[in-house]
Amino acid sequence: MANELTERSRNSCELCKSTSGINAYQVAPETQNNADQTIFICSKCVAQIDKKEPLDTAHWHCLSESMWSEVPAVQVTAWRMLNRLRNESWAADNLDMLYLDDETLAWAKATGDHEDDGTVDLHKDSNGNILQNGDTVVLTKSLDVKGSTLNAKMGTVVKNIRLVEDNTEQIEGKIEGQTIVILTKYLRKQGN
Repeated sequence: MANELTERSRNSCELCKSTSGINAYQVAPETQNNADQTIFICSKCVAQIDKKEPLDTAHWHCLSESMWSEVPAVQVTAWRMLNRLRNESWAADNLDMLYLDDETLAWAKATGDHEDDGTVDLHKDSNGNILQNGDTVVLTKSLDVKGSTLNAKMGTVVKNIRLVEDNTEQIEGKIEGQTIVILTKYLRKQGN
């Protein structure tokens, strides 16, 4: 499959044409692991498709060209991203022009992603800085740890945090060897 994707994409992102950080990406919902349901895209496209970073509207102008791809997986991804950006006039115009056959349109709608407004919920510290897995943070308030005698003092440094996947208001970190859940409103990213 990798050779087929490389040949089809000419070793560049099938959405934005970037040639760096390119990997195979399964277009949800996957029913088979094959080239027809997979696209070759760059890490920037992946991060924004997966809502790991805010939408960069200027980056997605590339859809004006890639939406015409003959590859259904590319068409589906372009349709979903244009829907997220539908408040931009250029994206709305492209959506009006984009035609998907019934089967491809059903696939595009299957995740419900097109109903989102494009906003991205990210883990942010008390100052609004975006947090990532592995960051180091500092507590901005002393916290009593539930179910423990541990009191995490204000100013405590927590290294190598892990984001709680389905709750942007929580991270996990170790204090005195104990893994605890900390609310993001009580910490700041170190160095910010």
